Amino acid sequence: MKTLDRIPTGKMERAGKLVSTGVKIGGNYVKYYGKKLVDPETSKEELDRDNAEDIYDGLKSLKGSALKVAQMLSMEKNLLPRAYVEKFSLSQFSVPPLSAPLVRKTFKKYLGKYPEDIFDTFEKDSINAASIGQVHKATKDGKQLAVKIQYPGVAESISSDLALVKPVAIKMFNLKGKDSEKYFKEVEHKLMEETDYILELQQSTEITKACAVIPNMEFPEYYPELSSERILTMDWMKGIHLGEFVQTEFGSELGNRLGQALWDFYMFQIHQLRKVHADPHPGNFLVSPKGKLIAIDFGCIKEIPEEFYVPYFELAKEENINDDEVFMQKLYELEILTPTDTKEELTFFTELFKEMLSIFTSPFHKAEFDFGDDVFWSRIADLSERYSKDEQIRKMNGNRGSKHFLYINRTFFGLYNLLHDLKAKVRVGNFATQMN
Repeated sequence: MKTLDRIPTGKMERAGKLVSTGVKIGGNYVKYYGKKLVDPETSKEELDRDNAEDIYDGLKSLKGSALKVAQMLSMEKNLLPRAYVEKFSLSQFSVPPLSAPLVRKTFKKYLGKYPEDIFDTFEKDSINAASIGQVHKATKDGKQLAVKIQYPGVAESISSDLALVKPVAIKMFNLKGKDSEKYFKEVEHKLMEETDYILELQQSTEITKACAVIPNMEFPEYYPELSSERILTMDWMKGIHLGEFVQTEFGSELGNRLGQALWDFYMFQIHQLRKVHADPHPGNFLVSPKGKLIAIDFGCIKEIPEEFYVPYFELAKEENINDDEVFMQKLYELEILTPTDTKEELTFFTELFKEMLSIFTSPFHKAEFDFGDDVFWSRIADLSERYSKDEQIRKMNGNRGSKHFLYINRTFFGLYNLLHDLKAKVRVGNFATQMN
């Protein structure tokens, strides 16, 4: 793969790159409608493929938060057309890396020395390049290490990148009014945290120590003396990325074991630690040669405040979903319903969220749940399809819910998708044994 000798860091240069991408997309639409005139049966799939290709090509050279947003969207399998999901999912572990000279220059800036002055060996070519940083393999004192180096200018360009992405997000998610700002501030805050490797080092050490009690999980050790605000050094963990693993032939016993570990890992964090690894995409997990699950990235950690945790999980109880008075009270507590809603909006969103929560919380209503169940996933897909085409919802204010929903829902969507890929059957209350 071609390497990058530089990354656009200036606001105008990055904006120009996105504008040129927009021009390409405009050309795709002209081409599509031209074909449509000749052949009315022309499918929109080609347009989606061309747009996804051009958007991804534009974002991958920018890296940073713009590419991170694409990565987040790739997890929304029921929101975007398949072409976008497939193309954006490449941002998890397949983007152009920095060139070797730029790596040395960046390393010197962040740690004060060149890599060869610190490590016994350091591979100049990256093993994995993603949205915010890339990983190199190194050795020191007989230990195999993974060294994550942040791309230049990523932290400084977050605010301006999000300002460029904002109009697209407002249209895509039907956000209206000044209240939508709380969601963008939440994303900006979490992205800023993800660029702080000192914070990631602290979070990684704390969470991996607490989660060591979970069976069939492994974690790397982290090295503060070989890390800085933009460089993070940890053990090199041997294994295959979860995204690659699920493409192989594996038995149900192994799928269930990995799925159980994944489920317990997340439930333990949420209910015991009240903070959670909020980036559950396949690139952040490995499957070890011994069939254990390895978590390798703790850059995105979401703290769960009590005022959100309590009503959120009270709505996971079937009896509360079926009690109209309690259900509406919790919707107000979670800012899904607001005092300014019209009668029409109250009725519409109460019915929508009752149906939605009845489906999404169904794993919590059983002692064991099969995430490979196609009926469960078809219900999710049908609901998503129906409301994506609903004209009524487009006329209403899409600012629904506490800002905390963004990363907590993202966590559950990602977790459910990974468990589905593993075709895992999990014991839902199993994590409670690790809490005692």
